[in-house]
Amino acid sequence: MSALLTPADDSANPDPVCVEPDAKSGQVARRPPGRRLGDVRVVGEKLSCSTRHVYRLADAGRMPSPLRLGALVRWDLDEVDRWIAAGCPSYRKGAGR
Repeated sequence: MSALLTPADDSANPDPVCVEPDAKSGQVARRPPGRRLGDVRVVGEKLSCSTRHVYRLADAGRMPSPLRLGALVRWDLDEVDRWIAAGCPSYRKGAGR
């Protein structure tokens, strides 16, 4: 999980940064704040389902909609994580069957 450091937390660096532990080495990696985007494979791994099922959930309005960047389709991973933490409720009112 990312943490946002403010100048009060890290006086050596006045700019806010996101801090994430590296999965392989366990070392803390610093990156500028912003959206974490993932493709359908990443979201499918988070949900333990197929890529096709991810598209079905999104099309039915049962999960956050993807962002379309030209031909690329990406999900905001922070939004997906919040959706999972909330118990995966239907995302759009009246959507789905």
